[in-house]
Amino acid sequence: MEQRTSQAAQDAAGQGSLAARLRRRRRQLGLTLKEVASGAGLSVGFISQIERGIATPSLSSLASVAHVLGSDVSGFLAQPRGEKPLTRRDQREVYTVGDRSISYERLSAAFPGNVLRTVLIHEGPGHRGEPISHEGEEIFFILEGAITVEVDGERTVLEAGDSIHFPSNLRHSTWNHTDRMTTILHTCTMDVFGDGPQAGAIEPATAVMRRRSNGHTKKPSKSTGGR
Repeated sequence: MEQRTSQAAQDAAGQGSLAARLRRRRRQLGLTLKEVASGAGLSVGFISQIERGIATPSLSSLASVAHVLGSDVSGFLAQPRGEKPLTRRDQREVYTVGDRSISYERLSAAFPGNVLRTVLIHEGPGHRGEPISHEGEEIFFILEGAITVEVDGERTVLEAGDSIHFPSNLRHSTWNHTDRMTTILHTCTMDVFGDGPQAGAIEPATAVMRRRSNGHTKKPSKSTGGR
């Protein structure tokens, strides 16, 4: 597969710089690794590995972590902008989050009210995705090769022409168990591009959780008859 990766995307996706920025943002918010992991639907060990630069999150995992940190994925990763409804296969930019064993091509456009986000995922031989659960729903359609998908503890082997559609709050992961590249058409409702609110405009998800657990959620006034 020909790689058409821009230098800007390569620089922004540098594993070390990504690790440092995520760690710095978490510490600015005063969050623990456990709080970030819980909010992002990932393991504490994996969050720790990301921050130490020895593991790289998938695009959806990075988006989930960014949301917990009160940002969106565009605050940590430069991606192609969905400015046009049409893409050409010889013109799309191929980019990575840092780990070159998996790369992406953006297919979906950005416009007011859009909820579908679609990418081509090129997953290298032996690549294992981290188990994750998050909001929304998603579909995997195998274009080339084969992959093992685990959803809610159930493993399924998908080959070219096969698909699976499931709610994303079920814990799921993928594994390219073959010795060749697998290409997947992936559509989800999670904002993996950061086309939504600008970085810093989202309240950290764990901040809301903390207020609720500490009893700091504002109760409706009796005089207003709030429900």
